[in-house]
Amino acid sequence: MNLIFDFFFGQYSEYSNLHITLEIVAVVFGLVSVLFARSNTIWVYPTGIISTSIYVYLLFQWSLLGDMMINGYYFIMSIYGWYIWTRKIDETQVTPISRTTSDEKNIAIVIFIMTLVFVFGVYVVFDKWNDWTAYIDTLTTAIFFVGMWLMAKRKIENWIFWFLGDIISVPLYFYKGFTFTSFQYLLFTIIAILGYITWKKNLDNSLQTA
Repeated sequence: MNLIFDFFFGQYSEYSNLHITLEIVAVVFGLVSVLFARSNTIWVYPTGIISTSIYVYLLFQWSLLGDMMINGYYFIMSIYGWYIWTRKIDETQVTPISRTTSDEKNIAIVIFIMTLVFVFGVYVVFDKWNDWTAYIDTLTTAIFFVGMWLMAKRKIENWIFWFLGDIISVPLYFYKGFTFTSFQYLLFTIIAILGYITWKKNLDNSLQTA
């Protein structure tokens, strides 16, 4: 039993109590936020803001600059998404769930490529391009940037990007020794699948009603 515990959590013996506590709090609010997203509830944003604010600090300490920027971006996009989700398209309806248009797909491609280039540049400037995790971090950053933008626009395809980024992040964070966060991304992967199913039902019902 001790061997299993040490395998998953032994690295925390080197961490401060503050960092351990902050990671757990960030994980809890992150999970709650994603559950709200799955339910298509506006509370996804205030809970997400708390989680991302904590992670910006922690990820800087862990030298995962790409993911640090992801969470800074999440913070900004959460404010934007909060506005979009509450914006009324008429006197009674707010912005609905929808599919991406051709123009939005092109924008998503541009966001993905620009993010890859930008994160690569950040790693070079800070001389952090010294481990294979930097390549994975750069890729997941680009995936998550697109996913967050699509979620703020209330596009169903956001769940596809969350799934891809989450499933890649599970081994990344476990390898880096952040077990709680790795478990969080494992749960995120499952929730992304459920979120897509829930949003698709919502979208199909809206189309039938229309």
